[in-house]
Amino acid sequence: MTIIHIVLFEFKSSASEAQVSEICDRMAGLPSICVHPTTQKSYITSHGGGKDNSPENQAGGFTHGFVCEFENQKDRDYYLHEDPKHVQFVKDIGEHVANVRVVDYEKGVF
Repeated sequence: MTIIHIVLFEFKSSASEAQVSEICDRMAGLPSICVHPTTQKSYITSHGGGKDNSPENQAGGFTHGFVCEFENQKDRDYYLHEDPKHVQFVKDIGEHVANVRVVDYEKGVF
């Protein structure tokens, strides 16, 4: 079953606009560099994201959000724990990110 993976970033006040932009560009580019080790094709079936523009004022400091879709839990788990490109990305952004929230769900499972 399809897994939806939602990631929200709150950046440190010390992060420059250029650093935030670079991180967001890298996050947006992950589907093109995260490839399955067997098929050598991207296993992220859908991806998008951007800067918060909600008028509700409920973001709680989170300024950017991204959504990835995976065909199944196995692909999502590979992305999180084994894909060298994603693992390195997570390591690289640590000094600029104050807080991260992640929510994963299967469509229609409550």
